[in-house]
Amino acid sequence: MRSTKIKICGLTCEEDVDIVNEALLDFAGMVLFFPKSRRNISLERAERLLRGLKMSGVAVTVSPTVEQVSEIAEAGFPLIQIHGVFDMEILKLRCIESGKLRIIRAINSINEESLKEIEYLRDRDEVSMYLFDAAEPGSGKSFDWNSIPDEKVLCKPFVLAGGLRPETVAEAISRVHPFAVDVSSGVEKDELPSMEAVESGESMKSRDKILSFIHNVDII
Repeated sequence: MRSTKIKICGLTCEEDVDIVNEALLDFAGMVLFFPKSRRNISLERAERLLRGLKMSGVAVTVSPTVEQVSEIAEAGFPLIQIHGVFDMEILKLRCIESGKLRIIRAINSINEESLKEIEYLRDRDEVSMYLFDAAEPGSGKSFDWNSIPDEKVLCKPFVLAGGLRPETVAEAISRVHPFAVDVSSGVEKDELPSMEAVESGESMKSRDKILSFIHNVDII
């Protein structure tokens, strides 16, 4: 069992599912309800890919509505990652209260407001963990790891994201000691396929980069 869990984000097709299943990852994320991202896919496609996963699937969202969260739960996702605005009404949903759908709260900038939210959520079992990312999620940019609050403040495990690559992930783990690491653009092909090709099922991910990323996590 690996000491640091791995999440690959931005799955878009069956080939991606085959790669992550072969790699024996811990979490796999799919971007939903966020058309600004080139990795965004329909809920119907996500549900189909989810059925093929051998690990926990994560619905990655930005400021989701209560209705969208309910649809994600109905699709069978066990985890939802929430960036942007967190509507606290979501905590009242039956799928959330029952534990059917657990929350990963993504924090994209550490400031007074986000620290107050962390303090509020620290005793809420509905939120399983935090994810700390750059100000622009999915940008492939890093951020100041020293800004991450102490574990005594968090009282929950956290995932480190933002600019991680096969060449940098070992240092990140050694310095930050996260529960898990998250990568998307850092394991994509050097030349990305067109949007038309992606919509037709061509993968943006690099199998070799994913395997290299995993190797560098597991040697720590």
